[in-house]
Amino acid sequence: MMKKFSHHYQMAVPNSYDQLKDFARKNKNKMTPAEEMLWNQLRKNDMGVKFRRQHIIGDYIVDFVCLKKWLVIEVDGKYHDTTEQQESDDIRTEYLAGLGFSVIRFTNEEILNDMDAVLKVIEQYIE
Repeated sequence: MMKKFSHHYQMAVPNSYDQLKDFARKNKNKMTPAEEMLWNQLRKNDMGVKFRRQHIIGDYIVDFVCLKKWLVIEVDGKYHDTTEQQESDDIRTEYLAGLGFSVIRFTNEEILNDMDAVLKVIEQYIE
C-alpha cells in the first residue's frame, strides 16, 4: 500500500501538474448538469466536511474529493458504459484505493433523478 499524503498539494505528480491544473480549471468551467447539481449540494457543507471539485491526485483529476475523509466521488456519463472506459475506471479506482481513498461512483441519471439517495450514500461514507 502506498503512503497517504498529508497535504493536498502533495497529491499531484510534479512533472504533469501544470497540464493537469489547466485541464482541471477547464473542467470546472464546463461541468455537466449532474456534476453541477451534485456540487451545489456538496458545497453547502451540510455534512460537516469540505469537498473540492476537479482535484488532482497523482495523474488523475477526480470530480469531487473530501480530503479529510479520504473520499472520492466520481460522476459517470454514458461514455463510462463502454468496456474500455470501465477498464480505465477500474485502474483509476485501484490506484486511488491504493493511496487510501474510498471511491464511489454515481451515474448522471442517479444524480439527476434521485439526489436524496445519492446524498444518503455519501453521508454513509462520511460517517
